[in-house]
Amino acid sequence: MEREIKWSAPAPNARALSPLDDILASFQTALSTVFSLPAGSGRADPAEHLPEQQLSEMERIQSTRLMRVNHVGEVCAQALYEGQAFTAKNNAVKLAMRNAATEEQDHLLWCNSRLQDLGGRASLLNPLWYAGSFVMGAAAGLSGDRRNLGFVKETEEQVEAHLKRHLDLIPEKDLKSRVVVEQMRKDEQAHAETAANAGAEELPHPIPWAMRVVAKVMTRTAHWI
Repeated sequence: MEREIKWSAPAPNARALSPLDDILASFQTALSTVFSLPAGSGRADPAEHLPEQQLSEMERIQSTRLMRVNHVGEVCAQALYEGQAFTAKNNAVKLAMRNAATEEQDHLLWCNSRLQDLGGRASLLNPLWYAGSFVMGAAAGLSGDRRNLGFVKETEEQVEAHLKRHLDLIPEKDLKSRVVVEQMRKDEQAHAETAANAGAEELPHPIPWAMRVVAKVMTRTAHWI
């Protein structure tokens, strides 16, 4: 007997969007993610009360490049969740994907704030990253809700591993970047566990491999551009 799909709960009074509203919501998310800033869930930036440490120029450049990569990752996360929500067959999953995206918006805001503090900029290719990720997410949504959740689980597990590597690369003195990345890592781990508990289906072997290849291309490019 199949397990019932459960996910972090939508609001009790949440209702399905009309097709037009669904399109407009997706369009609004794309605009706010790529060209401005989303609202987020209201969680405080974990680094906001930490003092700014004096970094050498090389340390600042290193942190800036790493945080730009992390910012791109959060742009892609918004697009993936939005694409998955747009094509999800189950309304509860659709609403939950958008709830999860709202939680991920906090990461986008934190990374953007940290980039500004470091005197850096976001990737110039963010519109491209968003469009490609939206297509991937939409394809996952079309494959069925359990496969859709499996895609969430695999994505979050890969992102958590990526953030662990970044914690080894961020300069020790850059406490503000480190605490942001650590909180992001914990959140990604929680999202992966939630998807697994909701009935995520394991993805066929070639799909996680392809996801890692795409992520590697994206991170190496965003490191510089």
